[in-house]
Amino acid sequence: METEIPALLKAREMVSPERFTFHSSRMRMKHVTREELAKMDADSDRCALELSDAKVDVMGYACLVAIMSMGHGYHCTSSERLHRVTQDNGAPAPVVTSAGALVEGIRALGAKKVAVVAPYMKPLTEMVVEYIRNEGIEVSAYRALEIQDNLAVAAHDTANLPGIVAEMKTDDVDAVVLSACVQMPSLAAVAQVEALTGKPVLTAAIATTWSMLRALDLDTRVPGGGTLLSGAY
Repeated sequence: METEIPALLKAREMVSPERFTFHSSRMRMKHVTREELAKMDADSDRCALELSDAKVDVMGYACLVAIMSMGHGYHCTSSERLHRVTQDNGAPAPVVTSAGALVEGIRALGAKKVAVVAPYMKPLTEMVVEYIRNEGIEVSAYRALEIQDNLAVAAHDTANLPGIVAEMKTDDVDAVVLSACVQMPSLAAVAQVEALTGKPVLTAAIATTWSMLRALDLDTRVPGGGTLLSGAY
């Protein structure tokens, strides 16, 4: 969230006149477990309140798995609740979640069937897969990298991702979710995996950026952002 989304917005500044500032408020988490995710989500109201003091134009809830661990469809509940927090503080701002953005981004591409790579332990990855399936999207292949430590997720080598995808069955999918997590870096591999698979490739960070730009009613063309950020969606 704090690296790839600013990088995408900076890349957009090369082709569009708008300029962006980036502000963050942190919810604590060290290990990606259901218990810590629930505590993290409970802290999201505080973060939305703090950021609304800056009168930001849009907010993004970064943790995809924290949202998905709270039950099917929770991205809608979360966005609405956090938006009310900003309204009550006199600084209304749209709130997008990486979970909702990923689902919406897949739909925007017209993808019915996807392959998914996630850094989480297998039970959490399966929960993410079921969340996506509950939104009417078929997940025909997925890979859990089984990294539990949150900092280790951030340190995962992006260069490994093309090889991971090459081992998955992607010939029958409509799109590839290269990182179902805004914490796991993937941006540098997007173009390579699109070339490798011949499929549109999106990530949680790309989808969140796309959703933020749409919430701001701005053009969604971002160099290096893959098919979803080509400006066509």
